[in-house]
Amino acid sequence: MGFLARLGASFKRTGVFFRDSWQELKKVRWPSRKEMVSYTIVVLVTVTMVAIFFYILDIIFSTVVKWITG
Repeated sequence: MGFLARLGASFKRTGVFFRDSWQELKKVRWPSRKEMVSYTIVVLVTVTMVAIFFYILDIIFSTVVKWITG
C-alpha cells in the first residue's frame, strides 16, 4: 500500500470516527439547567469541605512536628 493510499485511508477513518462520535452525542441525555446548578453546588460544597479537612490536618501535623522537633 502506497503512501497516498494510506493517507487517504487515514482521512476516511477520521471521518468515520467523527460521524460515529456525533451519532453517540445525539444519544446523550444532557442535564437541565436546574440539575446542572444543583450538581455544581454539590461539587463546590464538597471541594470546600475537603479543603477545610486537609487544612485542619495540616495544622495538626505541623503542630505535632514542631512539638517533636521543638
